[in-house]
Amino acid sequence: MKPFHLIALGLLAVAAPAMAAPPADLDAKVEAFRQKVGATGVSIAIVENGKTTLAKGWGIRKLGESAKVDSHTIFQTGSTGKAMTAAALAILVDEGKIAWDDPVIKHMPWFRMSDPWVTREITVRDLLVHRSGLGLGQGDLMFVPRTKLTRKQTVEHVAYLKPKTSFRSGYAYDNILYAVAGQLIEEVTGKTWEVFVRERLLRAGGMKDATTDSEDRFRVVNRSYPHARLSGPLRGLGPQQLLDERDELGRNGAPAGGIAMSAEDQAAWLKIQLAHGGLPDGKRLFSEKQALEMWNPVVTMPITQLPPALAPAMPNYQAYALGWQVQDYRGHRIIAHSGGVFGSITRVVIVPDRNIAFAIMMNSEDSGMLLGLYYMILDHYLGASDYDWPTKWQNWYETRLEGGRAALTQKQATPVKVGPSLDLSRYAGRYRDPWYGDVVVASTPDGLTMDFTSTPRMVGKLKHWQYDSFVSEYDDKAIEPAYVTFALDADGKVTGVTMKAANPIADFSWDYQDLDLKPVVDAK
Repeated sequence: MKPFHLIALGLLAVAAPAMAAPPADLDAKVEAFRQKVGATGVSIAIVENGKTTLAKGWGIRKLGESAKVDSHTIFQTGSTGKAMTAAALAILVDEGKIAWDDPVIKHMPWFRMSDPWVTREITVRDLLVHRSGLGLGQGDLMFVPRTKLTRKQTVEHVAYLKPKTSFRSGYAYDNILYAVAGQLIEEVTGKTWEVFVRERLLRAGGMKDATTDSEDRFRVVNRSYPHARLSGPLRGLGPQQLLDERDELGRNGAPAGGIAMSAEDQAAWLKIQLAHGGLPDGKRLFSEKQALEMWNPVVTMPITQLPPALAPAMPNYQAYALGWQVQDYRGHRIIAHSGGVFGSITRVVIVPDRNIAFAIMMNSEDSGMLLGLYYMILDHYLGASDYDWPTKWQNWYETRLEGGRAALTQKQATPVKVGPSLDLSRYAGRYRDPWYGDVVVASTPDGLTMDFTSTPRMVGKLKHWQYDSFVSEYDDKAIEPAYVTFALDADGKVTGVTMKAANPIADFSWDYQDLDLKPVVDAK
């Protein structure tokens, strides 16, 4: 894909279009859709031609309480924060402290990938564009849903992640290398990612409500709480439930998605994006050159096939830039990114040639509603006729959940009534994966238990499934269950343990399949 710097620069000379204003019935439509779906709270910010035309909330911050969402209510924004980590690095590029194509080891000599050649070659840019060779979500269990590991320990563990493909050969979304990017900021500046982003990006950019640190967020009274549907056979089914807000993301992974923002903050951020790094007072947060660099496509992304009802949403091209996705929609270039932490989802969208941008945040996991609102608002600003996107995306979401339920039900209905091969006590022991750490299987009077020792409160029972496979049932119902399979040698001794998520549509961050657990010799 050719660079579009010249095209983007040319757009600056085009007169800004007249302000279109948000849809006149948006308020009523959002509230009606929220109540129909059963979503907890929603917040939307819209910016047109450098002006905030909407910053508003609907619904409540916390199930069971009456406090309303307003324009200053902060929401966890998940992976949309990757663009902010990229912007923090752009500030350092402007200052001459780093370059996008510097080898990472130039600034972190101790950093290692599993392959020595990749260690020498991987650049700052590579950390941000998902072409390292790691698999989808690989390593996420080091901070999902929480962890005891520090960020530096997490980055050190990257050396043990075995690649799925060759370096720079293709696209596979990851979070772990954004943790590396966050550590790199600390190595270069002497300030943690949290402090640097708060001081140099959020506060300097006029984002007064936003937080980078969970402890700071917990002190904000006007914050949303996470919600999800957990009472059905798989996540997404059943009524809304309040989640433990400590479980949204381990702090070590915050550079990949740990920022909380309000609608007012989102409006300030989107103004900066539309102004290519410019601030309202005439100063700059980062240079125009870096602003365009961050929108420049680097890696082609595969295009997911959608059902006929959603066909207009399928792009002709899609690529990943520096913390942003770039694609086309109805003949327009769209700069966007989705984000999700457990209990909260977000979508941030920029349409450069219309000089508009908007963000939608929710404190529940109702993705059908998020996507429906996204395309509805986008169509309004692109002058497209009403396509009833909210209904179509909600139908798609419900169909996906029902498909997952059917697949899970079929799987659970057909276990082979064979095994286990050993007395339960012989499965007990300490098992170690090089990148995750230790998992302890214990034999109790009530059966086997499993404890992920690097993840607080990730403990539960192992229920026999078939042969030498068990299903984990965690005490915390927000944690995805997994199949746990013990490998035996000819003498009936356990030689290893592998896992995979039981839910066929589980979030990719539950990367159980990447674990290769081996017995720890002479473990006490």
